[in-house]
Amino acid sequence: MRVLLATDGSAPAETALELTRSIAWPEGSTIRVVSVIEPVEALLSAAWTPALAQDIEQQAEELLASAEVVLEHAARLLATSGVTVEREVFRGRAGSCVVEDATRFGADLIIIGSRGHGSISSMLLGSVSAEVADHAPCPVLVARAPRLTRVVLGADGSEYALAAEEWLKRWPIFGQAAIEVTSVAYVGAPWTSGLALSAYSGSAAEYAAAGRQILADHHQAAEAAAGRLRSAGLRATARLAEGDAAQELIRVAAEDAADAIVIGTHGRTGMARLIMGSVARNVMLHAHCSVLIVRKPHQGAAA
Repeated sequence: MRVLLATDGSAPAETALELTRSIAWPEGSTIRVVSVIEPVEALLSAAWTPALAQDIEQQAEELLASAEVVLEHAARLLATSGVTVEREVFRGRAGSCVVEDATRFGADLIIIGSRGHGSISSMLLGSVSAEVADHAPCPVLVARAPRLTRVVLGADGSEYALAAEEWLKRWPIFGQAAIEVTSVAYVGAPWTSGLALSAYSGSAAEYAAAGRQILADHHQAAEAAAGRLRSAGLRATARLAEGDAAQELIRVAAEDAADAIVIGTHGRTGMARLIMGSVARNVMLHAHCSVLIVRKPHQGAAA
């Protein structure tokens, strides 16, 4: 496997490093550790900057030296895992640099902490991990736990959920994990879709039957996915939940003391995501465990 680990030396990044160390990577795997420092050249255009130019350049050198120390620390720890370790420091926007380097590297997986040093910028612009998950050319593991032994897989029978399932079957790193396949059904009253109560022409019996069918379909999706995982040699059980998909996946993961939630996503970005929302994004932002996002781009979308 080819794995890109993004780190900045923060506490979340250290969790990502510990998680990376804990995984039994296949023989011949390469882990590329990268760190990104923000450029200081933009400050040079300010009218008062010339007097501070020397201090700014000194700060840039200190940031570079600090990043090199972070990478040396990570490389030293990962070298004991029997993998090939590469490392590099970039200057620029963190999210863009990570995505671009993962593309050049041909990464199978990106591992990143849930939040870096920039708390204010994260609140205003969205965290780096969210940006990477939106645009990465491969699955992204947002690390919040130092292990990967108990997993909740979101399954609803969609092509996105099936893509996430396929990654679990293909990657040997999940070979020893206990996987609970969870399908979340939402059975709302007919008027909750925006229709007036008087506009709903179906009988109560018809509505109840429709609700039972929805539950049966989701139960079948969970059982089928768990069966396919077991056929691939993995330990998997099926579970049905009811309610909001993101909230229920997070609840099940907390109830099971899961280390990670694995979820497929349609890969919407920009205005479409803001308008329609994203279960994967809500899980990523609010789960207390790690989240593996398998992003399936639309057909014809640019790489």
